[in-house]
Amino acid sequence: MSALYRGIATGVAPALRLWLRYRADHGKEDPARLAQRYGIASEARPAGRLIWIHGASVGEARSALPLLRAILEHHPLAQALVTTGTLTSAEMLRGALPARARHQFVPLDVPGWVERFLDHWRPDAALWLESELWPTMLRTLTHRRTPSALVNARLSARSFASWRRVAPILRPPVDAFTLVLAQSDADAARLAALGARAVLSVGNLKFDAPQLPADIEILAALGAGIGERPVWLAASTHPGEEAIVADAHARLARSLPTLLTIIVPRHAVRGTEIATALRARGLTLAQRGAGEAITADTAIYLADTMGELGLFYRLAPIAFIGKSLAGDGGQNPLEAAALDTAILTGPRTGNFAEIFAALDTAGALRIVHDAASLSAALSGLFADPMSRQRMAQGGADVAASGRGALTRVMAALTPVLAALEPEPAHARP
Repeated sequence: MSALYRGIATGVAPALRLWLRYRADHGKEDPARLAQRYGIASEARPAGRLIWIHGASVGEARSALPLLRAILEHHPLAQALVTTGTLTSAEMLRGALPARARHQFVPLDVPGWVERFLDHWRPDAALWLESELWPTMLRTLTHRRTPSALVNARLSARSFASWRRVAPILRPPVDAFTLVLAQSDADAARLAALGARAVLSVGNLKFDAPQLPADIEILAALGAGIGERPVWLAASTHPGEEAIVADAHARLARSLPTLLTIIVPRHAVRGTEIATALRARGLTLAQRGAGEAITADTAIYLADTMGELGLFYRLAPIAFIGKSLAGDGGQNPLEAAALDTAILTGPRTGNFAEIFAALDTAGALRIVHDAASLSAALSGLFADPMSRQRMAQGGADVAASGRGALTRVMAALTPVLAALEPEPAHARP
């Protein structure tokens, strides 16, 4: 079946090229860097040992940064390559990567593109973050005897069931990793049941991620524009959720006429589409991506920019976490919890089930199901600052309680990272 998969991937390569060009035309790929998706590097491989770290998107890339810094600190002669697959992650990493590290987009899982990528970069060790499993890439790393680890690994019960159904036909590639470091005991058990070897439960690196950054001057300017108005945030929203947020705003504005709702869509490229839909509802909107400022009449502030979510968690005492009502699986709530924010979420939180459960136990969040329950929860929290403060403190306590995973991960990775040690002089020809 592995040979069949490779054959199919090779056969559909021309269609994948067309698909990537379509995505580039619609703002979902970087046209200037599209060749990287075919395995064509945009720069030379640096001399010396090279660690390759891959994370699918923003969340994984942000989790990887403290780990990357720790690895380069422990291996001062090593170089690093970081790959991701989304524009937002590339934008987040721009300026955030430490010295001796560079970013490329990961190639799609086409055999020729994978071989070209690995022939160029020749990583001495590879670390993959969380749950992205590409069979061709992982099998090729195994054939090349490249030490590899799946770090901060997670596998939801739903994904586990899906893999179990197809396992007789397509073997899950988790056994390609030298080592698997799981976020939780439940993740470790599911991964081991799928065939992963050397599985350890070491905790979640997301707890060790630094607070989202914020420019102090921009923060002060936005705060001055908001003034004393009641304000809340809908963070990382996905298609369908902006309409629910708008309905909740309309309900709540009946009792709070000066209410300001901030919406930060997960994908900034949707900004114009969202702005058009909200204005069609008769809402007065300022679009950050278009350079529009908050005024006294602004009902909705659409922050359709990248890398600025830290600003808005600091400005809003209450935040709804998106991809949990109209989306599937939720987004990382620790970013809000670490910034003393009372958290609201929809019921779809499977991507971060353990974290949401801990926040729920700590009384740090409330679950909403629609515009009516969202507006009711907001109304209650605006009317009761003490409850809001207790929720925020509970979230901060949960965020602090999980720290320490980075130390455990670094210790567990010692055998894999040994490949970064310089070759002894006497071993060179």
